[in-house]
Amino acid sequence: MAKRIRCAIYDRVSTEIQVENGLSLDTQKELLTDYATSHGYEIVDYYADEGITARKKLQNRKDFQRLLNDVRQDKVDLILVTKLDRWFRNVRDYHNTQAILEEHHCNWKTILEDYDTSTADGQLKINIMLAVAQNESDRTSERIKIVFEHKRRLGEHVNGRPPFGYMIVNKKLRKDPDKRAIVEDFFNQYFGTMSKRKAIEYVQITYGDRAPSPQAMDRFTRNEIYCGRRGTDLHYCEPYISPEQFRFIQETCSSRTYHSTNERYIFGQLMKCPYCGATMTGFVKKHKCSDGTISRYKRYRCSRKFDRHEIGICITESVIEDYMINHVNSELSRKIFEIKTGIPKIIKTDQVPRIRAEMDRLNNIYMKGRMSEAEYDRQYEVLEKNLKKAEQERSESEEDYLHIAKTLSGNWLDIYLALDPEHKNAFWKKVIKEIVLSKETHKIDHIEFLSCGCGK
Repeated sequence: MAKRIRCAIYDRVSTEIQVENGLSLDTQKELLTDYATSHGYEIVDYYADEGITARKKLQNRKDFQRLLNDVRQDKVDLILVTKLDRWFRNVRDYHNTQAILEEHHCNWKTILEDYDTSTADGQLKINIMLAVAQNESDRTSERIKIVFEHKRRLGEHVNGRPPFGYMIVNKKLRKDPDKRAIVEDFFNQYFGTMSKRKAIEYVQITYGDRAPSPQAMDRFTRNEIYCGRRGTDLHYCEPYISPEQFRFIQETCSSRTYHSTNERYIFGQLMKCPYCGATMTGFVKKHKCSDGTISRYKRYRCSRKFDRHEIGICITESVIEDYMINHVNSELSRKIFEIKTGIPKIIKTDQVPRIRAEMDRLNNIYMKGRMSEAEYDRQYEVLEKNLKKAEQERSESEEDYLHIAKTLSGNWLDIYLALDPEHKNAFWKKVIKEIVLSKETHKIDHIEFLSCGCGK
């Protein structure tokens, strides 16, 4: 008896296709199953990607990747799809996938269209149809981008569901009165403890089932909408925090490491390895004394020491704390003196307004059809990088450090010494950007202060 052909059924829909043509996943599945059964094929499995548009990369189609993995394991002889555009939408994806299929002697077939990959004419027809489909997809994308850009210029929200804490009123974002307190409490807790993890735990305990997921709360600290901005629009919506606070969060959260134990370290995330730039992490060192007792003390080392480089720095927490207590005020005074005397750097012209104006000009050119989508994306990406750099290179002034001088005044040391390690860590994160270590001496070289802290 002849071997039955092992058949895989693949279907994909985007929201638009499902609404316009009625080719839902269920419809495609029924058509493909009937076809496979009538031809005596053995159905190996069903593979479906729902809500995936044609412009998504193939690696973003989870079931498509699962199908290719089964092909690589020689589990499939034939792949059935309804139409070519459910399978591919550009020539490059077709040829990359076809190479895998040919290597494992797997064919594919569309049941509602006639394509044949076994002849030169059939291959030519596929390439022509894919080129047409790709052009149609690109033109649709350009039209959508122009419409969306116009809506953004009007201050309208165009990206589906609003972020947590906001609601859509007259096509614009407004604070949601039912969720507003949750977002505000999250930021208050974050700036009080300087810990994203603590802020998330606080909201979960306080609000229970009403609390958003940890992933959603993590986005509070990364989405610039929460400071009222979006791209070049500085007044996109009502903010929960100021732009200075948002920038402060990006600086303090740029490198985070979390420990599997409940140990609390005073200087966590405040030092980087001078050899590789990785964050220094804390660990507990145990030492057996001559009298038989075990002493414990905390040290810091590079988080990549064991897999990136053999040479590394280990420094004891008590040594760091003694240095900070004895030198933080004198180093702050020296920093302010350097600013007053103009030693650190020449005052630069603020480039932010110029770059934002250039981004607006680029949007206008693209909306008028005078620039291709690829060139627009390339230039816009460059301007975004320049904007971020310009915002970070703002000129320093004495006022940028007054909040630190205020924190380190009066009886601050008595208050500090009464804190536990967790709150000591929060104290330093409000005033210190980094404790810089020397590669030559393996000791503290100097302190870099937060010129724009949440206390401003």
